[in-house]
Amino acid sequence: MRTLLKWLLRLLLLVLVLGAIAFVHVWYFKPYKIDWFYGRTFAQFALDSPQMLSSMRILPSWADFYSDKLDDASPAHEQKIADMIHKDHDVLLSYDRNALDRRGQLSYDVLEYFLRIQIEGDKFRDYDFPVNQMFGVQSALPNFMTQQHPVKSESDAKDYIARLNRFPEKFDQVIEGLRLREGKGLLPPQFTIEEVLKQMDGFASMASKQNPLYVSFKEKLDKIPADKLDQPARVRLLAGVDAAIQQSVYPSYKKLTDYFTQLAPKAQGNFGAWHLPDGDAYYAWCVRQHTTTDMTPEQVHQLGLTEVARVSAEMDIILKAQGLVDGSIGERVQQLAKDPAQLFPNTPEGKQAMLKQYQAILDEVNAGLGDSFDVRPKAGVVVQAVPEFAEKTAPGAYYEEGSFDGTRPGTFFANMRDTSETPKWAMRTLAYHEGIPGHHFQISVAQEIPGLPFFQRVLPFTAYVEGWALYAERLAWELGFEKNPLDNLGRLRDEMMRAVRLVVDSGIHYKHWTREQAIAYMIDNTGMAQSDVTAEIERYFVDPGQALAYKVGMLKILELREKAKTELGDKFKLAQFHNQVLSNGALPLELLQRVIDDWVAKVKSGNGA
Repeated sequence: MRTLLKWLLRLLLLVLVLGAIAFVHVWYFKPYKIDWFYGRTFAQFALDSPQMLSSMRILPSWADFYSDKLDDASPAHEQKIADMIHKDHDVLLSYDRNALDRRGQLSYDVLEYFLRIQIEGDKFRDYDFPVNQMFGVQSALPNFMTQQHPVKSESDAKDYIARLNRFPEKFDQVIEGLRLREGKGLLPPQFTIEEVLKQMDGFASMASKQNPLYVSFKEKLDKIPADKLDQPARVRLLAGVDAAIQQSVYPSYKKLTDYFTQLAPKAQGNFGAWHLPDGDAYYAWCVRQHTTTDMTPEQVHQLGLTEVARVSAEMDIILKAQGLVDGSIGERVQQLAKDPAQLFPNTPEGKQAMLKQYQAILDEVNAGLGDSFDVRPKAGVVVQAVPEFAEKTAPGAYYEEGSFDGTRPGTFFANMRDTSETPKWAMRTLAYHEGIPGHHFQISVAQEIPGLPFFQRVLPFTAYVEGWALYAERLAWELGFEKNPLDNLGRLRDEMMRAVRLVVDSGIHYKHWTREQAIAYMIDNTGMAQSDVTAEIERYFVDPGQALAYKVGMLKILELREKAKTELGDKFKLAQFHNQVLSNGALPLELLQRVIDDWVAKVKSGNGA
């Protein structure tokens, strides 16, 4: 017996040693298998991002080493990530791509494209504006804490407080990066500084117990059963959050506010990317990155003008049928948008009714898609209002993906700052884009695909992701969900907005358009509300090229669908086409074309599904 025990201990020791050797080999050297390399690449990035791990919830609870930490936002960490990307690209190229099967080659090409485009843009690493009216630590971190950090136990609550007390470190890292950019002459537009100051003042001036960080924490705490958390513990935890807000959170905002106050006189004017050092080259890279094409800024601008003219003609027909003949497209659309019968009251009751109507639209389309989709997500989607503190500068709507463990559903956030910004006839298109069959379908399906390398489930190629969502708007209309001509006008108005984006984004960053010139062009062609248009245009200033992705991606998906229809004839099945588009995660458009071309060839030969 003693001899047997000794051999078992030796065997266990051998297993541990071999396991350690295998780990060291995979983690620090070139892994033997490329799938191991894929796993390592994602793991290295994920394990370096506590906030990503909290958001995705892919690790079991016993492996939670991260929930009391925040991501490192320092320039040194940005350099670390850049070095990691260069190294991973070199390792990837050392594998024999020709030894992989067709799906393996696609995975290889997706990762290679992603890493390469990041490397090409590394010289512009500091050209972003990490704190702006759309996103940044001042708004993204409270959103993360209130919406993604779970509070389901006393341990979760303590982690929440620990994270609040890390705000000073995080804000200091961000300010270090801002000073670095300032030293290089990379200053944000004037309006950005003004609006960020207002945003931070509004957030940090409220009483600590009225702050969303406290209110949302208390709401989550109240849902924990009494037998899992006693009353004295609840009191201590609430006091801990209150103290953290006063002693850590608010002083952090004060420091960032002081920095932006002294920066304000230095940023005189609102200019596009062309105004930055080597700005034309930077914008050309932004166009390539966001569209995943080789289009030039000039080609984007001309495509936009063509699309604006085409969509205008379709809108004009509907407007004339409504008796609206005189004036620009925008002027006539605004007349319809101001009809009281088409508006929810701008009251708490009206806003709740509007949110309820959004959910009804999603439930209807989800139940009525019929045989248009074979692959559908298991995860559900809910509708919520954009947090009040972020309403003013947030877009009209956005989607936040659910967690991988299924505990947090996908969420369609609708901006309730003013119900008059979204007439009833514009609601369907918004719901189809953000929810079903748009972002929720595409992102949730990608999360649930078995056997797909994890990085392919999460990489966000904007032209594909936003192109699909815009395609989904049109698809819903094609499937008969917008029988009312005004609902179709809402679809066309939003498609017009995406066409206008091609014109104004390239106009701002390539043709030196002013902020006011871009606002006037968008209002004249879309009929959107002034406040909505202003928020849109200011968004394009701080995120060059992103707005181009929608129309470019949609046009590519439509082009591929029509090509497949033409070549396959009676063999074409819409659900099978959607299967091909959705079943590989987000793709650069050139790789999406390869997927569809391969599928068409297989169907023609009798081997396709």
